[in-house]
Amino acid sequence: MFMGEYSHTIDAKGRLIIPAKFREGLGEQFVVTRGFDGCLFAYDMEKWGDMTEKLKLLPPLKRETRRLIRFFLAGAAEVEYDKQGRILLPQPLRAHADLTKEVVLVGAGDRVEIWDQNRWQNEEMGDIDDIAESLGDLVFS
Repeated sequence: MFMGEYSHTIDAKGRLIIPAKFREGLGEQFVVTRGFDGCLFAYDMEKWGDMTEKLKLLPPLKRETRRLIRFFLAGAAEVEYDKQGRILLPQPLRAHADLTKEVVLVGAGDRVEIWDQNRWQNEEMGDIDDIAESLGDLVFS
């Protein structure tokens, strides 16, 4: 399970250091793709395989299915570390999340999220008490 929050920078070539705790869970090679709320999602290869299998089960005649598949798969990139523990984030992924220099890597259970630092600081969590109340039975029971 990924948890925690780490601040890092992207260099001029688009390389990002992945924290050691996240490197252990992600493995030597992993997938980064577009995520929701303007961030990127990073999945280990096993979880990515699970995700793509679930996408295959969605009804292909539905427009929403096709859009969701395109969203995740067209933007996906397999990445691996260089000797300094950095990955190269492709430009289209950096553009999707408005990543320029300062970023935050967030452990989100089964994935790592990569956020622009300003966007993360301004992320609208809404009324977390209301969210907990509406989803609490699913999570805390």
